Amino acid sequence: MTDLRVNRIDEIFASLRTSGRRGLMPFVCGAAPRPGITGELLLACERGGASVVEVGFPFSDPIADGPVIASAMHRALGRGATAESVMREVAQVRPRLAIGVVAMISVSIVTRSHREETGGGGRVQAFMARLKESGFDGVILPDVPIEESGPYAQAARAAGLAMAMLIAPTTPFARAETIAGACTGFVYMLTRTGITGASEGIPDIGARVEKIRTATDLPVACGFGISTPDQVAAVVRHADAAIVGSALVRRLEEAEQAGEDPVAACEDFVRRLASGLARTDG
Repeated sequence: MTDLRVNRIDEIFASLRTSGRRGLMPFVCGAAPRPGITGELLLACERGGASVVEVGFPFSDPIADGPVIASAMHRALGRGATAESVMREVAQVRPRLAIGVVAMISVSIVTRSHREETGGGGRVQAFMARLKESGFDGVILPDVPIEESGPYAQAARAAGLAMAMLIAPTTPFARAETIAGACTGFVYMLTRTGITGASEGIPDIGARVEKIRTATDLPVACGFGISTPDQVAAVVRHADAAIVGSALVRRLEEAEQAGEDPVAACEDFVRRLASGLARTDG
């Protein structure tokens, strides 16, 4: 039977809001920079001050991901990573984690999974149930348009998962309203167009965030191009959370190649990013 308690993502953002704080949401690529490390990276992110972590499931043609994340995913696939292996790695540490964990995953992985056991929509339901069972609290399907999201949102809800969707700077407001209304857990607002990756500066997102807030009571998390504590601070002056992806994935790959401990590098990098959460004035 589905767990009908409040989702962990809801609880985390409610706690942040009550205490007047903002959240940091790092992104890690599952099974990168090496197989078996995903769970330890999640624990490191929690120690560093993350509230929620996104786990990207390795995919051969990642949507919207820049070269850093795409390269990490290709290497993970080359070392044998699968959706099931990533879920097992998360499940191993879930009892020790208090933070939220969200799967960022291509719909192709979802629809082709559990093919032998069931068909059609049953595959989607089975995959969502497996995500929940392995310790995930939410899911993002970046390549599913709002018009096709209904069955996936229904399956996520039935499994007890939050499902966030992406709103781009170029999304017309009427469409953004529809997307925000279909989200659960939080709304993922992109700070800029293009692909993921660090950038020189963050556009002024204040007006966009405030307009999105007129369409939803959900927390608004912003990502794309965020890589420094100052950029985190700039984002959380307006948004409820800052999402950091490519910068962390790059740091982990660099640590691995240099013979350093990626887990220690992860904790240090996330802690430095989290220092920006306190800089919300000025």
